[in-house]
Amino acid sequence: MGLSGGMDSATLLGFMLNEGAEVHCCHFQYGSKHNEYEKMAMLGLLAFYRYYQFPVYLHEFHLAEVFSKFNSNLLQSGGPIPEGHYKEESMKLTVVPGRNLIFSSIMAGLAESIGATVIALGVHSGDHAIYPDCRPEFIRSLNNTIFHSTDGKIMVNTPLLYEDKTTILKIGYNLKLPVPYHLTRTCYKDQELSCGKCGSCVERLEAFENIGKQDPIEYENER
Repeated sequence: MGLSGGMDSATLLGFMLNEGAEVHCCHFQYGSKHNEYEKMAMLGLLAFYRYYQFPVYLHEFHLAEVFSKFNSNLLQSGGPIPEGHYKEESMKLTVVPGRNLIFSSIMAGLAESIGATVIALGVHSGDHAIYPDCRPEFIRSLNNTIFHSTDGKIMVNTPLLYEDKTTILKIGYNLKLPVPYHLTRTCYKDQELSCGKCGSCVERLEAFENIGKQDPIEYENER
């Protein structure tokens, strides 16, 4: 599965581990503005689950040079991260062309190489408006392509595909071992503390408000 360090992939990881799966996590360093902070969050999540002796493994892939040729404000080579609600038109500036297609192809190759039968993605309904490579149409096509490209060995699993951020939090908190959201990183900006203003932060804060919980991470405007 892809593990960025954000709350969606953290929930997916917790869900799969609680279901008894052995999970091989793929983390991609692709030159995004928040990659450094995502990586710290990802390592914290792995340490948490390893402490409880879950079978979780890490595979890192370095793709920054490849993605440096792509146009997106999410990348170090792009413009500023827009602020406002996640569904606003301006958030389309954070689309990274081909990202999930490339990541999924790499995960499928790894899965086939190590004898795994499923690759899992943490895409969800909140992504559908902005990111074409998170929509059900793409996932259906991706599953078909990966199934045939691996001679029927690998399938794509997206258990959060039709869930929103609020439901994802509910899933994570209701697991036997709740997801440690205090270790996750959602903000898109290149700064130590989450900004609380970019679309990704706004959506996260709304989800915590909807379930009546305080977001356990610190934001820059709280100091």
